[in-house]
Amino acid sequence: MTDKQIDVGPADGSSGPGVGRARRLLQGWSANLVQMALGLSQQLLLIPAFLHVWTGEMLAAWLAIYAAGSLVVVADAGLQLRAINRFLAFKACADCDGRTANFYSALLRIYFIIIAVLGVLLCVAVALAPPSIVLGFHATPTFDAAMLVMILGMLMTLPANLVSGLYRVRGRYGRTVWLQNAALLLGQIAQLAALASFGSLLAVAIAFVSTQLLFAIVLAAFDAPRLFPFLRRAGKPPLVSPSLRWSVGQFGRAVPFAVANITELALVNVPVLLVSALVTNRVAVAQWGLTRVIASLVRGLCLQVTLPLAAELGHDHAIGDKDRLRRLYAHGSVFVTGLACLIVAGLLPFWPDFFALWTHGSIPYDAPLTVTLLLGSAVVAPSLLALVFANHSNRGELLIRTKGLQLVVFLVLSFVLIPRLGPLGAALAVVASDILVQFGLLALMVMRQTLHHPGRHIAFLMVMAVGIVASGWLIGQAIIALLPGSGLVHFVVECAIWLVAVGGLASPLLSTTLRERLRALIPA
Repeated sequence: MTDKQIDVGPADGSSGPGVGRARRLLQGWSANLVQMALGLSQQLLLIPAFLHVWTGEMLAAWLAIYAAGSLVVVADAGLQLRAINRFLAFKACADCDGRTANFYSALLRIYFIIIAVLGVLLCVAVALAPPSIVLGFHATPTFDAAMLVMILGMLMTLPANLVSGLYRVRGRYGRTVWLQNAALLLGQIAQLAALASFGSLLAVAIAFVSTQLLFAIVLAAFDAPRLFPFLRRAGKPPLVSPSLRWSVGQFGRAVPFAVANITELALVNVPVLLVSALVTNRVAVAQWGLTRVIASLVRGLCLQVTLPLAAELGHDHAIGDKDRLRRLYAHGSVFVTGLACLIVAGLLPFWPDFFALWTHGSIPYDAPLTVTLLLGSAVVAPSLLALVFANHSNRGELLIRTKGLQLVVFLVLSFVLIPRLGPLGAALAVVASDILVQFGLLALMVMRQTLHHPGRHIAFLMVMAVGIVASGWLIGQAIIALLPGSGLVHFVVECAIWLVAVGGLASPLLSTTLRERLRALIPA
């Protein structure tokens, strides 16, 4: 098996002849990097603007609405990853494009049915149990309407998941991310305009959702048919729905992926809703929402880095190229872990100063909460590549057992710890479920099935992680001790000095010879 099995020409929908694995990964990572920057802008830079107009309670309400909108993706029910695995399997078929088009067309109809059914149920649920009462925001104007607009609007963007899955399999992963980046940028501009013009939760929610809907329509209705002409010749007429038996079968085969996705989203977004419902102190709710943002961004960045890797790993697994699969997995695991630890090493010493600047000192800083979330993000990093690889190699049984167990552990710990410890209890529930289940079971199992020396690989990751986090934290503490002060300029100077110091320590890695020697040391 060679690279040419994936480096096919335009007929396969890839980026064209001669485009290799390294270039595809770089294209995907660059698009994801911009997406993460826009995520930072949404969850960090827009917060001061919100606080300039809103009170702390209004901000807490918006964070709850935003988290609920992010949770809507669970309505996908694992169908996107089911489709990705089928698209990968079709690569070995004689009529790859034809079978892909038929499956794509039939699954797209299922997405439309999901939107119609869940949309009606959502409207009924909001009428019977207003979110403002359930979540404790009954005194916040337009909360119910904003929540309905956010959830319903995000529900209507679900078909974009199917299109994105096709792009990922056909070597066009970067393209769909760049289109989404444009939608995110327009959405942030629209949110600021709505905030300045109207100042209500409803106006900001409409501004956010409208650009996401525009992205979904452009991607599914215009870009995908133009990029993949074979989608226009699907086997079934556009108005013929797939059989009930076939549709139910797709949901059944997608259940393991749905459980995995639900658990991941729960770890990121459900704690915000649980803290809102179980903690009466609204300032503590805002404190938790802001603090978990940075930990979620570290986790999100690692997941974004793994997604281009996942497409390549899934291809190698589908064609049975075990040697390339093992090497790419080992190197990718080290890269993801090193990136997470480097970010955490920089955040630990300087996050208190940034938090004070970010919130204008209106929300107190919680050191135990921050340290727990950040160190937990570093510990879980190696397991994230195992998770996405399991999703792209059709390991349904492993996923449903491990991620289902993790969801149960997380929920049990949350209901036990949050009423007693508040936001810190939510942090401990997230980190404990990650370490005990996702790393202790799922990641170890995937490594044993993929690598020749999984024990040595884990030991290598642990030594590397401790070295990076400890070194970065000590450098930050030294800078703080030598340059006492406060304010924005002081914070920027601290960060610049830290970056220069860390860059100096990492400068030997510019040598190609040294990099190759280090890669050879990675146990695979």
